[in-house]
Amino acid sequence: MAKLQLEAFLPYRLNRIAAAVSQDFRSVYGPHHDLTIPEWRVLATLGQFEQMSAKAIGRHSAMHKTKVSRAVRALEERRWLRRRPSEEDRREEILTLTAQGESAYRQIVPKALAFERRLLQQLGPDAGPLLAALRRLEAVLQVAGRAEDKRT
Repeated sequence: MAKLQLEAFLPYRLNRIAAAVSQDFRSVYGPHHDLTIPEWRVLATLGQFEQMSAKAIGRHSAMHKTKVSRAVRALEERRWLRRRPSEEDRREEILTLTAQGESAYRQIVPKALAFERRLLQQLGPDAGPLLAALRRLEAVLQVAGRAEDKRT
């Protein structure tokens, strides 16, 4: 039986890279805003789409519902997020950012974009082919998350 060389196995490599990038990116929003990774993802999703259910945030960000729930609770305790009943489904709540949440989001976004630019600059001419390969992988794996996949 052939042994799997984990360090060369694409799913393993993608997972490690994603974890490393996510942890490094935490330096952008963690120290000044004291956010966890799931809290940032909820904040960023609501900042982008303005309103969404917790279930839709989980689908969009590929986070487990317990992580989303904890992040929502933490952001609500900080008064960065508010809930209201869904008009379509009374079992769900629609989440939106408060003025404080929107302010934090606006402070973080320019730093986030600068972080992304630095990463892409470090890749140099390999950035374009990498981004194209990621788009193809998303299509092959039917990864949701684009604006047209938003569901409230």
